[in-house]
Amino acid sequence: MLKLQSSKKWVSQLSQVNELVLMCLWVFIGSILRFTNLTAKPPWTDEFATMVFSLGNNFTSVPLNQIISLDTLLQPLRCNPNANIGDVVTLLLREDNHPPLYFVLVHLWVNLFPHSGEYVDVWIMRSLPALFGVLSIPAVYFLGKIAFRSRLVGQISAALMAVSSYGIFLAQEARHYTLAMLFVIASLMCLVVALQHLYQQTIIPLWLIFVWIIINSLGLSVHYFFSLTLIAEAITLVILGYLKLKENQSGLLKRNLIRICLIILGTITTGILWMYLVIPQGYGNNMITWIHPLSHILYAISPPVQLLAVWVPMISLLPVESDSIPVVIISGLILLLFFIWFVPYIKRGIKQGMQLNQFRLPLLILITFIGGVISLFLFITYVIGQDLTRAARYSFTYFPAMMVVVGASLAILWSAIKAENTVLQQQKTLNPLILLRKLYDKLNSNGQLAFTAVWVMGLLGAITVTVNLGYQKYYRPEQFISVIKETASQPVLIATTHKSLVQTGEMMGIGLELHNKSELENISFLLVHQEQENTPEATETLKKTVKNMSHPLEVWTVNFIAPIDLNNCTLDNQNYPYIDGYGYKRYICN
Repeated sequence: MLKLQSSKKWVSQLSQVNELVLMCLWVFIGSILRFTNLTAKPPWTDEFATMVFSLGNNFTSVPLNQIISLDTLLQPLRCNPNANIGDVVTLLLREDNHPPLYFVLVHLWVNLFPHSGEYVDVWIMRSLPALFGVLSIPAVYFLGKIAFRSRLVGQISAALMAVSSYGIFLAQEARHYTLAMLFVIASLMCLVVALQHLYQQTIIPLWLIFVWIIINSLGLSVHYFFSLTLIAEAITLVILGYLKLKENQSGLLKRNLIRICLIILGTITTGILWMYLVIPQGYGNNMITWIHPLSHILYAISPPVQLLAVWVPMISLLPVESDSIPVVIISGLILLLFFIWFVPYIKRGIKQGMQLNQFRLPLLILITFIGGVISLFLFITYVIGQDLTRAARYSFTYFPAMMVVVGASLAILWSAIKAENTVLQQQKTLNPLILLRKLYDKLNSNGQLAFTAVWVMGLLGAITVTVNLGYQKYYRPEQFISVIKETASQPVLIATTHKSLVQTGEMMGIGLELHNKSELENISFLLVHQEQENTPEATETLKKTVKNMSHPLEVWTVNFIAPIDLNNCTLDNQNYPYIDGYGYKRYICN
């Protein structure tokens, strides 16, 4: 067990280092990783929603139930010089299910750049969340430093954030999660400071109450799932506040509890205001049905597995999505061995930290908070029936806290004394098991070496994401276009059924890829609207449209959720490759 004196010694070690230079190094590395290959992956439906609404456009300009050209399909991606912030807010409240703050910022951001090209630049759209992702590096440093009163914890947390595969995944999407994450970090800082005042029996300042309410209000105006962060913070306040109240019921403690209640009431008032503004507008618009739970037995076991699949890449990720099976197997094996060592090591650091006065309270705060958010995920999934664990991106609600807890554990073990193992040193053989044992003992006995190993694994994971071998997009239109290019010999009609802007975005992904590559011509699109799946009206609309078109013709149905009955058309039964996001069939019409 570490002694408090030795703890103070290693906490002050970083004073000899130029902190600013070190922080600039993490920011520099994080910036390179987040901006590298920023446009290499094609946008998907959620990103198209960001682009269209931020430009002040809407999806209704894309006609339904009729043949449209590529230019018509991509019309909502044209820059709109007549649109203003009011148009963006109105569109969000009427047609989407997200609060407007981020979209307004994107609208202002896009207007800072000269308009070049026919459609909006994907790099510009993704550069803003990438920038927010870079800002999360110094932000998490201050969270670690303030929570644990340790520059070393802050620096290690920032270093881990810089190379986090999950953090880079969020930063390279034209979505609002990195901005919401900054508000999560800011709100957690307020939580930590408030509980520090509570446990040190000093009065919580009024400025903190005001700032915390403002932060929470802004966080809710970026993403409504920020409310999960707030509920988990409330749970943490109640649990730790109750424990302190049992220990001491002084008048000052009661005054602090009253001020905490003011913070909670102020935040709830803001949340109710947002709900009042949005729910009457028709929150969701049938766009959150994808998170409904599965009906088969896998539903019972998949949520914990899906949560685990999020936690692993927060630390490291290797090319487990590679097309090469040997690469996948080797990557999976390395990750397994790494986490077999990593998890017990981190637990050891947390256990030692709980025995130190300096670290016990912040560890309790962050661990209770993380447990609160995860419990909410599981409650909503199993009890309410909305499987939030299916979306990795929703874990932004507690991701920064995870980084700081891991950073604190590594910092606690930073100055661990090197242990000697004479038995292993006497072994001269190159037996792989003995080598692994030597490496295992080295990592467990040298805290600085252990941090280096974790950081290098994080860097490998970051590179995996930037080269598109990890966290691949949900839709792969470039693969679909390659299949058409290699196969089609006649003019092509790409048809899909339409229920909401999600399906329009799926087609836009194909269309934008066609536009960027400029390789295929004679392609048209058809979006057949239907209120419910498998309606006969959708089947009839497709049949009539194809009948009135010039032949010969190829009809490629994509995610067409209705029976297909085409006269004088033959289904191509060739075994085509599976493509993420696009279930397709080819019909040859003569």
